[in-house]
Amino acid sequence: MGNTFYRLAIGAISLVTAAGMAHAQTSASQNDNGGEPAVPATKQLKAVVVTAQRREEEAQKIGIALSVLQGKELKDHNVQKVNDLQNATPSLEVEPAFGGGQPEFRLRGVGFSDYASNNSSPVGVSFDGVAYAFSIQTQGQLFDLARVEVLRGPQGTLYGRNTTGGAINFITNAPTKNLHAGVTASYGKYGELSTEAFVSGSLSSTVRGRLSVANDQGGAWQYNRVTDQSLGTKRQYALRGQLDWDASSILNFHLNVHGARDKSDEQGLYLFAPFATAGGAGPTVPADTSSRATGWGFRPQFLQLIGQSADAKPHRDNSSGGVDVTANLDLGSVALTSITAWNRMLRRELSDWDATQYAESDEYFHSNINVFSQELRLSSQDQGPWSWVTGLYYSHDTLDERFYSDFTNVLGGIARTSYRQTDDTVGLFGQASYQFNEQWKLTLGAREEHESRDLTDLSTAFLTPVYTPFITNQNRSQVTNEPSGKAELDFQQSPGTLYYGSISRGVKSGGFTAYNTTNPAQLAAFKPEVLNAYELGFKSDLSSSLRLNGSIFHYDYRNQQVLSTVYDPVSGGPIGRITNAPKSKIDGAELEALWRPLDNLEITQYLGYKKGKYLKFDTVDAQASIAAGHEVTKNFAGQPLSFPKLSYGGSVAYTWPLGSYQLRAETNYSYHDTYTATPLIFTPAYDIASYWLANANLTFKPAAGPWSVSLWGRNIFNRHYDLTRNFFINAQVAAAGEPVTYGVSFSYAY
Repeated sequence: MGNTFYRLAIGAISLVTAAGMAHAQTSASQNDNGGEPAVPATKQLKAVVVTAQRREEEAQKIGIALSVLQGKELKDHNVQKVNDLQNATPSLEVEPAFGGGQPEFRLRGVGFSDYASNNSSPVGVSFDGVAYAFSIQTQGQLFDLARVEVLRGPQGTLYGRNTTGGAINFITNAPTKNLHAGVTASYGKYGELSTEAFVSGSLSSTVRGRLSVANDQGGAWQYNRVTDQSLGTKRQYALRGQLDWDASSILNFHLNVHGARDKSDEQGLYLFAPFATAGGAGPTVPADTSSRATGWGFRPQFLQLIGQSADAKPHRDNSSGGVDVTANLDLGSVALTSITAWNRMLRRELSDWDATQYAESDEYFHSNINVFSQELRLSSQDQGPWSWVTGLYYSHDTLDERFYSDFTNVLGGIARTSYRQTDDTVGLFGQASYQFNEQWKLTLGAREEHESRDLTDLSTAFLTPVYTPFITNQNRSQVTNEPSGKAELDFQQSPGTLYYGSISRGVKSGGFTAYNTTNPAQLAAFKPEVLNAYELGFKSDLSSSLRLNGSIFHYDYRNQQVLSTVYDPVSGGPIGRITNAPKSKIDGAELEALWRPLDNLEITQYLGYKKGKYLKFDTVDAQASIAAGHEVTKNFAGQPLSFPKLSYGGSVAYTWPLGSYQLRAETNYSYHDTYTATPLIFTPAYDIASYWLANANLTFKPAAGPWSVSLWGRNIFNRHYDLTRNFFINAQVAAAGEPVTYGVSFSYAY
């Protein structure tokens, strides 16, 4: 499959080369003759403007592998949260850790697994230029968005935070000069009700404002296998207020104030294998026959300890908010930008990881996050051959976190881990491009980053039945200085065809294993990971109605961060520890296409293929250690990395004119390949089976009117699929994707 895909990619490049030459000649001929375009305007592809390189540019003119989803596309693909992007872009996976709120990002196979909140993701996420330091911060509602940009490959020479996997940039709709307002309401299966609204316009001759709100309620699609009680109700609220102020002809300020509350039920897990409770001494719970089935049960002593009501279900009570101010000063040939941001999140989540009424592994997370960041950036604005951006970034992050785990049935008590982590980051970055002529451009970038991480007062103890400390007031520190950079050469063969080649180096911060740390060996800091990326790609408009982009890449990993284990004599088995794999690699390729063969027909397609393996890695073999009753190590060189090799997706949309009205039908679909969900445990039971998903939308609206009515369906073929599979203590559990849902929505915009 891999060789076939690479041959396909090479064939596409050859096709692009020939078509690019022909298209260049056609374009020149049309311009010379002053002729009109050969196709109607409705078929012509529009230029997509992005800010992936911290300035407005056409996406087809920059040598970066990126996908762009506009606001309408986000709604068509049912992108309600960050996790949903994996069904709309190639080579991206976003998975929930044990079905909870902590997401795990993976882009082109570059990912990171952790249950705690204290370690950074290899995929950077930002909203309006403000980087989110912790993955859990990304789990709010997505609403009133202009677009999302997904950048694949290491980033750092243009961004505040360094990454090895890539970046996901969310750009919200900005305040407008003229008055605009809109509301969308949607009602669906399981009683799900979602509403969004905004109002935007001028408050004075120099001030513009925008207020956006969102609310999601209902949607409980799971049930308790014993009591038949429902689970999955959403209770989410979000608010965003923005102000634009033109202080003078050269100075502008943008204020963004936002807040959100999430009191939704947690997703329940289901048992995919029988569960012998109390280490085999208790009742056996049969495997679930429906992925909608789940179970939970919390002991009164545990609920009292964590301050929850006696009838509590798995749920979250998370609140977040922040403010950021962006100042733009136009100095003629140079622009100065300042972004000052503060964000806070209070996370409280109660989960049942054994998915039964027994107290085998009931979990409560209490996290308090504060992030302050300041970025200063200078960028060129003249039209000469040189263009450049340079900047300084500072971030101060604090995290206070506590985990409570009720292991009474199997280990005899309730465990608690608590700690504080403080991170300080200073980064100096810059990137410059030189345009030699109309065809050739060279880009060089570099970043130097100094980071200190301090883990303080880490303690783990059993609180019941007798207070038993394992680790008390442990402190660890890590200071790193890691350079990163990029070199890229672009060749613009014709106005519609770009080839590029790049070499880049990305760095992901090191850190500490914090979750349920009972053994001092777990506290050893893991090193920063370094990824050297080599990429060749092309971007082409083969005609005014057909766009084809592609890339091939090779990743050379050093010190890849992997969730491994150490043997714990307390539990008699392995427990998690993040460690470094000295050498590994990933190879892959991607294709994306957009085609408008008819005036009212649009087709999109994407295809991604990747494969990876460890080249040098000795670590603990969890399964062998359990069987032997002591720590057993294994050489994992040659073993595959845990991610799906193949991802595929696309959409088809057609609009029928009906007099003064129109009817639009759209369907989108995605495919994810089989892969092993548990790193270093290659057992078929933990394989995520391949699956297809399809959504559909049917929208009726006036051709030039303010309202629309839509019928929609998600997972319309009701496919069963798992988001993740894992084990905890003795329970073998999975988080299932939602079954088929359908509904109706109404929108009005002024």
